[in-house]
Amino acid sequence: MGLHFTKEEFAERKSKVIKELKNQSLDALLMFRQESMYWLTGYDTFGFVFFQCLILTVKGDLILLTRAPDLRQAQNTSIINDIRIWIDKDKSNPSDELKNILSELGLEKSNLGIEYEAYGLTGRNAIRLNNSLKNFATLSDKSELISHFRAVKSPAEIIYVKKAAELADNAMKAAWKHAHAGTNESKILAEMQGAIFNGGGDYPANEFIIGSGKNALLCRYQSEKRNLDKVDQLSIEWAGTYKHYHSAMFRTIPIGKVNEKQKKMYEACAEALNACQNKLKPGNKVGEVFDIHANTLDKFGFKNSRMNACGYSLGALFSPNWMDWPMLYTKNPYIIQPGNIFFMHMILMDSENQLAMNLGETYLVTQSGNERLGKKKLDLVIG
Repeated sequence: MGLHFTKEEFAERKSKVIKELKNQSLDALLMFRQESMYWLTGYDTFGFVFFQCLILTVKGDLILLTRAPDLRQAQNTSIINDIRIWIDKDKSNPSDELKNILSELGLEKSNLGIEYEAYGLTGRNAIRLNNSLKNFATLSDKSELISHFRAVKSPAEIIYVKKAAELADNAMKAAWKHAHAGTNESKILAEMQGAIFNGGGDYPANEFIIGSGKNALLCRYQSEKRNLDKVDQLSIEWAGTYKHYHSAMFRTIPIGKVNEKQKKMYEACAEALNACQNKLKPGNKVGEVFDIHANTLDKFGFKNSRMNACGYSLGALFSPNWMDWPMLYTKNPYIIQPGNIFFMHMILMDSENQLAMNLGETYLVTQSGNERLGKKKLDLVIG
């Protein structure tokens, strides 16, 4: 099997989850998040876009209900031995088949935790699930139960994240090489993603974000590609990805020359990132990191240009995005721990002057502070 972790590490993870289920008086957890399935068993697929559920009971039963295309996917990539297949047919309702499995496990009148916050569990599927299990068991939303464990990375996971960071640096080098007047954005994307694939990396969980001119002010991927002007601005957000583990970066590259307003924006971003890095330490709350970001950018006069979050956890993520729990926003009570991985982005979008400036890096929280995983300079580079 192509397992990314030892069977001993998977066994330890399973034991932790079962202990937590008992602590919360739950008899089983119904997982719909692909990230949970991957972390717990190694199961690697994008088949979660259809109805798919992994059951874990306090007795240690582990059963996957999925479609036929994912049978061998589970056999080849995971430790799951009990794989059940629901059949594609008109008006099929796999949630009823899930109920039959739960009955087989003796879980009538039990307490079931469910990952409702999952991209595969669409609104329609959630309604069907609730209808199938109505009067069968007590259902509780436990979408973040495994996320709490996933937020703290094991030594083996940190190795993968650091490899992802190396790939992100390679992509940065490619961007600096090709971000010049006359180059098309498609060329830059191709070189960046090529650097990651050539280094043994993966597809990211969402598209790289790239935009120039007025589109440099966008925080999402869009499909327009243009040639860079003699004087321009290019914003790129990307992630190195290895074994699905991500390490993200964000830069705005002035093309040709940089004006004084952008210089001030960069100065603000650099100071805010440094202040956030100093706050990103064990024992502090992630909401406090955001507040440092906001106060710094507001001090520079950019309150109307900044975002209402300044980063998020990173790990092994699947489409449609690489943003993980928890997020850095005000009053978020999550307490920072050694082993956390956070991407912190300082984003300024000045709509009045049509200017952008972004600076983002990924950090590993250590026992006493943190380590910036990207090794490239933070200087403002002009293309």
